[in-house]
Amino acid sequence: MIKKLAWNTFKNTGNINTFLELMEVENVERDLQKNALNNQINCEKDIYGNNKDKGNNSFRK
Repeated sequence: MIKKLAWNTFKNTGNINTFLELMEVENVERDLQKNALNNQINCEKDIYGNNKDKGNNSFRK
């Protein structure tokens, strides 16, 4: 949506700097979403630990 806004603003004003600034805002938003997802994953790892089977179960031997 910001990309469309940036493009329309550029078409109306002819100012490439406005377009580039709005595109940078879009990139920042995307990075924030990625960071939030990574933080959520890391918190889940802290809560549940590493659930990989290490094969140390005495019942399997």
